Amino acid sequence: MITILLTVFAFTLFFIGIATRLVSYIKMLVFQGLLLFGITFIELKDVNWINLVLILLETIVFKTVAIPYFLSYLIKKNKIIREAEPFVSNFWSLLIITGLFLLSFILSGVLDFDKQSKIFVIVSFSTILTGLYIIISRKKVITHVMGYLVLENGVFILSLAVGSHQPMLVNLGVLLDVFVSVLVLGIFINQIGNTFEEMTADNLSNLKD
Repeated sequence: MITILLTVFAFTLFFIGIATRLVSYIKMLVFQGLLLFGITFIELKDVNWINLVLILLETIVFKTVAIPYFLSYLIKKNKIIREAEPFVSNFWSLLIITGLFLLSFILSGVLDFDKQSKIFVIVSFSTILTGLYIIISRKKVITHVMGYLVLENGVFILSLAVGSHQPMLVNLGVLLDVFVSVLVLGIFINQIGNTFEEMTADNLSNLKD
């Protein structure tokens, strides 16, 4: 079952790579949050009520509800054009993401993991690299934030690979980091929105002290 969920998660990366509208990114982040809940719930060896609350808090409350809602609020408030505006065509994005999966597969072979953990490593590395690719290949600052969230989901999956018995301590630290980062970036985006009409990364070079 975990293999199926991880495979579906991997396919969401290809969809994100060719998505042209910001709402599609947000929907995929919501879907990834739901998949992460299922993966973590199944992977945990001993699920007590404390672990269940932590899983719900991180994957459902924050990843699936709070952060996507916050991003939607930023888009509406700043009247951001809903096109993602990538630098790279969909065809090349698919090829690049496929290449990132192949690279992740090679890296997983170098590292010493058992068969069960290896699929976690492949998907996590692919997710991290895809998040970096989204950040690099998109014009809008808001899509950079979404790329960072995809990257953080990869870190989440990697934590399950290296600490499947008790991943919550690692995940809580990551959760605090991403929550604060999104909050700070949200304030940052609001300030740019008050200065520029177009929320593109090119405008960052025009900011002065």
